[in-house]
Amino acid sequence: MKINFYESQREYKEKKHEFDGAIKNIIDSGAFILGNEVKTFEEEIKDFTGAKHAIGVASGTDALVIASDILGFSDNKEIVTTPFTFLASTSCLAKHGGKPVFVDIDEESCGMDVDQLEAAINDNTVGVLPIHLFNQMCDMDKIMEIAKKHDLKVLEDAAEAFGMRWQMQGEERYRHAGTIGDMGVFSFFPTKTLGGYGDGGMIVTNSDELADMCRMFRVHGASKKYHYDYIGYNSRLDAMQAAVLRVKLKYINNAIENRGRVAKLYTEGLKNVEGVKVQGIKSANQKNVYYVFNIFAENRDGLAEFLKSKGVATSIYYPKPLHLQKCFEYLGYKEGQFPVTEKMCKQILALPIYPELTNEEVEYICDCIKEFYN
Repeated sequence: MKINFYESQREYKEKKHEFDGAIKNIIDSGAFILGNEVKTFEEEIKDFTGAKHAIGVASGTDALVIASDILGFSDNKEIVTTPFTFLASTSCLAKHGGKPVFVDIDEESCGMDVDQLEAAINDNTVGVLPIHLFNQMCDMDKIMEIAKKHDLKVLEDAAEAFGMRWQMQGEERYRHAGTIGDMGVFSFFPTKTLGGYGDGGMIVTNSDELADMCRMFRVHGASKKYHYDYIGYNSRLDAMQAAVLRVKLKYINNAIENRGRVAKLYTEGLKNVEGVKVQGIKSANQKNVYYVFNIFAENRDGLAEFLKSKGVATSIYYPKPLHLQKCFEYLGYKEGQFPVTEKMCKQILALPIYPELTNEEVEYICDCIKEFYN
């Protein structure tokens, strides 16, 4: 078999009429920048997530950069986050002169080890940037408790966490990722659980003031045309992407359910394979979503090459942690300071997972992994 790591064509073929119609409507309307399509999509995101405000921007990276700017993550102030993530989760802080302060991750969840958080806070700390990575959220109860104690802003990087929800202690309802802290961000990069046909992002917040600033910041800082209250950005969600995402949002619960089906098949198929550990879900206080499916593998690189020879594409999130990247040398971190992160970078391997992946394909991938270790 040949199995791509990610594939958009299957979904497109299934819903071709809807996608083509949505795109044609935008072309016919001539409204390509913001407009009614983006506004309607923002309303639908609010309904789905429970956020009071949703502001569409050009990418998940821009969402992080704009939110960091607005929250004052700048001017050598310190923001606590983790080094096991994509660059944008930390470069958004450095862009404004903020100082990223890393703590290690929890081995099971690959999210922030909240037991290390408070020790990293000092008088110069202004915020916390938890990253809801892969399949589950960080412990938002402890993060919000500590943030409140030290009067810190919380920016949730929920770029990979669309659909994930956390039940705060003492509450019956589940809160959507990104809606618990001061601000949260989503990415609509094509591979995401809710992904477009190009770049796109969203900022969510329950603050009227922060939402107003976001709407200005995405259009150069303008409160109205040619009247600039801030030095902002040119970062607007394309109407074409909003149209595609609106089609996909109608089927998001089914997509999440199918991702869970694939994950369950992998978990069952690999449970007795020596040399392989399936990433677990740490907390029961959440509704998780399988954005990726990770295994921790002995001889990870050898396995990846073997799977490639069998027609199976894989990916590594992430082969090199941020504290060892050249661009962050100035922070002064050294190898060995974050042992769990460094261990995961050597073992982690992501297998294909998308709603249209068939049971037979998952079984084939599991058989190939068993063949390698046997």
